[in-house]
Amino acid sequence: MSTPFASAAPYYARYRPPYPREFHALLADRFVLDGSQTVLDLGSGPGTLGLHLAPSADHVYAVDPEPAMLAEGARLAAERGLTNISWLRGDDAAITRLCLPRIDVCVIGRAFHLMDRARVLTDLDEVLAPRGGLALVAPLHRPGEPRPAWVTVVEEVRARFLGTGRADGEDRADGEDREDREDWDELGDLLAKSPLSRVETHQWDQTVRRTVDEVVGLQLSLSCGPAVLGDRTAAFGTELRRALLDHDPCGTYVRTLRSRAAVATRPRR
Repeated sequence: MSTPFASAAPYYARYRPPYPREFHALLADRFVLDGSQTVLDLGSGPGTLGLHLAPSADHVYAVDPEPAMLAEGARLAAERGLTNISWLRGDDAAITRLCLPRIDVCVIGRAFHLMDRARVLTDLDEVLAPRGGLALVAPLHRPGEPRPAWVTVVEEVRARFLGTGRADGEDRADGEDREDREDWDELGDLLAKSPLSRVETHQWDQTVRRTVDEVVGLQLSLSCGPAVLGDRTAAFGTELRRALLDHDPCGTYVRTLRSRAAVATRPRR
């Protein structure tokens, strides 16, 4: 059965903000990526992480429950001439049932907060190579940062089309994940009790500038996008463009995203 993200897949691939370059540099350094590693991109979506890692890996296994996301990722891989990615349908409960080889690096993006995290950490211990590890990354709201006025404009238009109550998690109008302090404290506790208890954390800020079309595309990448809007999708896009340009005719909308990452490995013996 398809998820609400089926119709959002092309927009997700195109309009979600990329993870910071510093995160990819961290992976290359921490796991000495030299083209010989096997990578698992769990909750891959259209391969936002896996496509970037494929040139530095021997093979990437991209796993996601939504066939449309996998199809979009396969299309992008073909466009880029990447032939070392396997696109596998499955969720976080399927890690030990996919008959994967030993994994050197597992990467999980924003989908991690939707998973059974304790089980994922236990299951990963079964598939990770002895020196393998897990890298988590998510774009998060910066505590205390005032919300840009254009985000409020977007939410007002969304409320007219979708009603209220869709501002959490994957449905945030700015594409960030929900406020993170308690989530990351809980994650730290989970990691400390897991087999992957050796943890280092990092964070980076990046400024994202979007055109009016990119702001509209970002909304259509959400789970409450085309699947919920249905035949009102075009009208929603027209209304949102008008409202944004009425608010700021320059047509450029800026947001600073804070990405947090955690790299977890087994303790040294």
